This record gives sequence, C-alpha cells and structure tokens, in this order.
Amino acid sequence: MALHPQAEAYLKLFPSDLGVDLASLTRARIAELRSLDGMVEQRGPRIGLPVVRDETAAGVPVRIYRPEPGEHPLPALVYFHGGGWVFGSVERNDALGRDLAHRTGAVVVSVDYRLAPEHPFPAAAEDAFGVVRDVHTRPAFYGADARRVAVVGDSAGGNLAAVAAWLARDAGLRLAHQALICPVTDVATDTPSYEAYGKGFGLDAAEMRWFIEQYAAGADPRDPRLAPIHLPDKSGLAPATVITAECDPLCDEGAAYARALAEAGVPVEHRCFEGALHGFLGLPGFFDQALEGRDFLAARIRDALRLPDGRWAAS
Repeated sequence: MALHPQAEAYLKLFPSDLGVDLASLTRARIAELRSLDGMVEQRGPRIGLPVVRDETAAGVPVRIYRPEPGEHPLPALVYFHGGGWVFGSVERNDALGRDLAHRTGAVVVSVDYRLAPEHPFPAAAEDAFGVVRDVHTRPAFYGADARRVAVVGDSAGGNLAAVAAWLARDAGLRLAHQALICPVTDVATDTPSYEAYGKGFGLDAAEMRWFIEQYAAGADPRDPRLAPIHLPDKSGLAPATVITAECDPLCDEGAAYARALAEAGVPVEHRCFEGALHGFLGLPGFFDQALEGRDFLAARIRDALRLPDGRWAAS
C-alpha cells in the first residue's frame, strides 16, 4: 500500500522523528529537546472543559480532565503519552487529553510518568500501574466509577497501557478496556515492518533502538513488563482495541499482540490505518486519519464503558 498523500507531505517536512544525531544526545540535550514542541497547533485545539486540574497519584503527577460539571462518578480513562519513554509530557499531550474526555464523556487521568534515561526501566511501568491502582483505590478523588476504568496509550504509552493491563489483572483489579495505539509490544526490532519502514518513514529503526537503549539498557528483552508480547498467559486480560499504522516499524508487533490476545480468548478489535505513519493519531493538524482514528477509538471506548453515544448516563 502506498503512503497516504498527507503522510508523504509530512515526511517532506519531518523525515525522521528526532531529526538529530543520536550520538549527540547528552542528558542536557535531551532535557532541552523536551522543552521544545514545534507542533503545538497540529496537535489539535485545547477544548474547554468544566474541570482540568493537576494532582498527584501514588507519587506521580497527573492531570485530570472532567467533561461535565458535578461530582457524580464517571467512567475513567487512564492515559499514557508516547515519546519513547524519553520524551513527551502531560502538557505536550494536553490537547489529546481534552479531546478524549470530550469524545468519550469519561474522566481522563493523563499520567506524567518518570522518563528515561534519568529513570530507567521499570520506573515508567511502575508509575503506570501505580496510577491505575490509585484510581481503583480512591475513585472519589477522581470523580470516577471504579467499575468502569480503562487504560489508553500511544507508542511507548501503548506499551505502558498493555503492561498496566496485565499487572491490574494479576492484582485482581478489573479493567473494562485497554486501547493500544501504535504500541511497543516487543523490543526485538526484527519484524518485517522494521525492515520495510525502518528508514525514511518518520520513526526510524535507529531511533527506536536508541529509545529502547535509554529506557531499558541491560534489561531482559523478554521481561513482560518491557515486552508484553512475552507475557506467558494473556487470558483474562481486559478487552482490547489495537490501532496500528501501516507505514510504521511498530506495525507488525502491534498486530502480533492483537492476535496473541485473540488466541488467548480476549475480545479484541484491531484496525490498521493504510498508508499512515507512526503517531498519526496525535496530529490532526497534519492527518485527516487522526480524526478518523479518534472517532473509532472513542466509539470503542464508549461501547466498552457503556456510554451512550452523544449523551451521558451516570451510573
């Protein structure tokens, strides 16, 4: 399948995600790059919501988005941003957090998990599960219904959502859904999509390997807290939505994870967006498919959380 025309236009502007010499990325330079965002307008509008507040959950900074006034319990989405476990933040993904709350009618808890290389594996995974557990333990603090909690993440955040989902299962915490967007589910970087799309399609294979090295140097590559595809028993995990982009090095491992869930008896729907690049869903200013993907994602989440389309029904 050919690249989508909008993806072609994007690559002329941004041929690689980082666009820098990886060898030059000292910790000081990484910190500097974290403060920059040349795509603010392309991330979409910051929709006004009745409640947006910064809090701390299990020692982790979070931003809570509530789509309607009042204190009655709403379903909750715990959202993990992308950025290779090295970049990204709640602030950078503020527009998407607001959009998720607006589209789904759920409280969104966006997680500012610790970043590598300052905080290597398993710090981000521990933060992710810590927040999920806190939402179950203190639902009133979030205005949440503990019976209807889902996890959502993109790229490295999709990895954290998948990991949090199996940790929640093993801890006896019920999740209503897990939504994984272009997720990292393995760290072997040896699939056919790495070969086909590992150079010149935005997220380069060399960049992805650098991200893995920053986060998990020396870690067991088969540790399911790092590579959930290697979780021995996937039965009983939360029903899933898996979104992949065809022209993404991570496409095959996302599809493989969806198949593994289905083989374990987990209800799953996988949708691959043809001609799309990694991270497309976060950039509606560049990609029409981002809005299509968000509509699909929101519909899946509303159905999973038993939210009527277009209006709210409190429990």
